[in-house]
Amino acid sequence: MKKELKDTIVVELGQKLKEFPHFYLVNVAGLNAEQTSDLRRKCFKNEIKMVVVKNTLLHKAFEASDIDFSPLYDSLKGNTAVMFAQTANVPAKLLKEYKKDGIVTLKAAYAEEGFFVGADKLEELVSIKSKNELIADVVALLQSPIKTVVSGLNAGGKIHGLLDAIAERNK
Repeated sequence: MKKELKDTIVVELGQKLKEFPHFYLVNVAGLNAEQTSDLRRKCFKNEIKMVVVKNTLLHKAFEASDIDFSPLYDSLKGNTAVMFAQTANVPAKLLKEYKKDGIVTLKAAYAEEGFFVGADKLEELVSIKSKNELIADVVALLQSPIKTVVSGLNAGGKIHGLLDAIAERNK
């Protein structure tokens, strides 16, 4: 491979590292052509950008980045595919499907500004909540007291009668 091409690839990887806040390093050595195509389709469907890279070029892109990716350097061995995503837990959920077959394994991940090294971190990555999930949780928590009051008011005349009695007493 020519030096100019390598430099171009390193620059493109650097741009992807800036564009996507989360990425996973994955070993895809056990996949055949059909399985690789299936994985790529699922990645596309889930808005994940998957790129198979040379470890040395990815290492250079890490070194050129503003972020210190040194905890991931030991993971750059063997076949490496990088899964870039905007949502931290989406690639983890996809990899969990493949975990049953043991074909695709997680090497490491950079998600929510933290480093997760090793295949044993997959469950932890799956449990990370996305921004939309957190917003939904907050909304549900805010609605809970209101729902309690409304259901109490709709429960019958007991509360309504009590409020009327208090109002009559205050007159």
